[in-house]
Amino acid sequence: MSSLASSTSKQNNLKIGCFKVILSGDYGVGKTSLFRRFLNDTFIDTSKFSKAQARQSTLGLDQYAREFQVNNSGGFNKIMIQLWDTGGLERVASITNSYYKFSEAALLVFDFTSLESFNSLSHHLLEVLSMAENAKIFLVGNKLDLTQQREVPDADIDLFIEQFPKFSGYFKVSAKTNEGIQEMWSDISEKLAANAYSHNAGAFKLHQLYDEEYENENDSRKICCYS
Repeated sequence: MSSLASSTSKQNNLKIGCFKVILSGDYGVGKTSLFRRFLNDTFIDTSKFSKAQARQSTLGLDQYAREFQVNNSGGFNKIMIQLWDTGGLERVASITNSYYKFSEAALLVFDFTSLESFNSLSHHLLEVLSMAENAKIFLVGNKLDLTQQREVPDADIDLFIEQFPKFSGYFKVSAKTNEGIQEMWSDISEKLAANAYSHNAGAFKLHQLYDEEYENENDSRKICCYS
């Protein structure tokens, strides 16, 4: 193998960029359902749960990392996204600064069937802007499958996006049916990789990198970059 090929092989195989991504939005919009889809591609229907059962189903979920393939001219073809969920803490306490710290992206989630959750977005957006000022922000409308119960008009969403041009993307998804989920993560991973890559240096500019040879495929939490 030539030295150039060897160098390229090492560049492709040794390092992977790691990005912290957080979920933000009102309680009940489906943040934990989005987290479960990310974690193990499952969905738990809590619509028939009591309030206590619904709260219990949310508690305990916090962070998980997954690997994504990306198309990047710099040689790095994978990134790791570590997704953080509030775990329902917004119902009982304020979210601490540590939740937002080092975030490279935030998913601002609202429920298509709840106008109240949409009207609360400005509050959550300001929190992200103040505590994770460098994070890319993506708007996510969840519960797309409940078309007959929809309360949030497209015109209102378009106006909100126009008023806050900070958004790096807008996705319509259903955590229940999985509609739009894979496309959302594919787009987010590509945008994070593109944002992090420095064409001048020929490498990713990242908070954290890890060596693949230490990757434990049976426990993604061990390769998380922020904990």
